Amino acid sequence: MFIVPVSRHAAARARHFDRLFDGALDQLFVQPSDAAPVRRPAIDVAESDAGYVVTLDVPGVTREDVKVSIDGRRVSIVAEARATEAAAGTPATEGAEAARPAERVILRERAVASFARSFTLQSEIDQASSQAKLDNGVLTLTLTKRQPATSRLTVN
Repeated sequence: MFIVPVSRHAAARARHFDRLFDGALDQLFVQPSDAAPVRRPAIDVAESDAGYVVTLDVPGVTREDVKVSIDGRRVSIVAEARATEAAAGTPATEGAEAARPAERVILRERAVASFARSFTLQSEIDQASSQAKLDNGVLTLTLTKRQPATSRLTVN
């Protein structure tokens, strides 16, 4: 049996090595820089007798860039935040923005990003009476539960 002395410093070095190794693996399997990273934003789902209210944060997204699809109990949300022309490094050419000199981007952390989320609810959704609202980067879906069709059979 071998006894290896372990100190506080050895454990710290091991953690540092683990972080270094994990970072190197992340760099190997990173997406190409021209592809928009897909984010999975957190959602809040509240249920009532009439339906569901789903709240989702999608910053930098316009109404035209949000697609909500409902298939029975399955709800899918896909959105894409597009970079503005000035943020993309090209000079603005319209209106008051044309007076600004051409800018070049030094640091960009708010690039194009895609948001995708899909989940299944307990009840089927009535798509015709459901609503979607985008306000200040918060998407709110008011989903109405489909009422089961009740029909009676005539007894002969």
